[in-house]
Amino acid sequence: MIADDLKALMQIPGLSGHEDRVAAAISKRMPITCETDTLGNLIATFPGRNPSVMLFTHMDQLGFIVRKIENDGLIRIHRMGGVPERALASQAVVLSTADGRDIPGVIANKSHHATQPDEKYKVVRAADLYIDTGHSTKAAVEKAGITIGTPVTYAPNVVELAGGRIAGTSVDDRAGCAVLLEVARCLLERDGGPTVHIVFSTQEEFNLRGALSAAQALQPDIAIQIDLMLASDTPDAGDLGEMYLGSGPGMSLYSFHGRGTLNGVLPHPALVSLFENAAEDAGVGLQRSAQVGVLTDLSYVQHVGKGVAAIDLGFPMRYSHSSLEVCQLNDLVDLSALLVAGLARIGPDFSLKRLA
Repeated sequence: MIADDLKALMQIPGLSGHEDRVAAAISKRMPITCETDTLGNLIATFPGRNPSVMLFTHMDQLGFIVRKIENDGLIRIHRMGGVPERALASQAVVLSTADGRDIPGVIANKSHHATQPDEKYKVVRAADLYIDTGHSTKAAVEKAGITIGTPVTYAPNVVELAGGRIAGTSVDDRAGCAVLLEVARCLLERDGGPTVHIVFSTQEEFNLRGALSAAQALQPDIAIQIDLMLASDTPDAGDLGEMYLGSGPGMSLYSFHGRGTLNGVLPHPALVSLFENAAEDAGVGLQRSAQVGVLTDLSYVQHVGKGVAAIDLGFPMRYSHSSLEVCQLNDLVDLSALLVAGLARIGPDFSLKRLA
């Protein structure tokens, strides 16, 4: 089921602030009825004992917003989220209209035969890029339903690689969504356990907004956030740590953005121990991560109320924020098993004290 859910969700455009189609698809796959809030977060509650848990992942993806339509029909854009400019030229994209249609386009790449020697090794800034949809006038573009503010994402793509690996668009974080769908199915069959609020959040790629409003409403005692863990098993990432595709889910012991927004997460020690023990009992590997330059919406959720016991868990992923991210299905299956096992260990006597 995880593989089917992942591949289906990866093919639905859902830029930050425009997640409605993704939310609708997730709602149809959830075993219980979901509610939504003003920011579009999707929330499903499995009643139980205290302490309460908010288990969440984001369903939006990064991309672009149309900022100008030239008279010749070419389209200028702003980036939304951490889009790598060096990976943009010649990418296929879709522009999603207000009535639910996806207009194909391509981010132009200057013809090689017209490229001057001093241009060959330069990255073109996003502000200088333009999208070609094939329309030859501004009026034709607008008639197609494209206006200033139209969301743009990488063209949806799923590539099945060898060894149970999946490449494609928005693995970050449709893989997390697929994992939580599987956890929800398991929770439906459980006997006892804590109250669990499963949240599919919005606008994570746009400054981490949706999950915070959900946490303010739910006031959880514990927050468990699911997102990618930067894989370090490629030649260009070997010094990032010890996180390998196919070696199981990951647990963050330290995250800090280090630029712009100075925030991060130091996980609650009791949750670290809980998931270490749950991994051992479930027979799954649990990798450890400590990263600078990484920020998740848990960084803000942990401040809600009197403070929330927090931990980041996730799956190894290569090539983050590109149009072809890569994960391994077995890691997602093991992550869902780890979460189910960990949640079952949370009872009324689970201590939320940070210090002895």
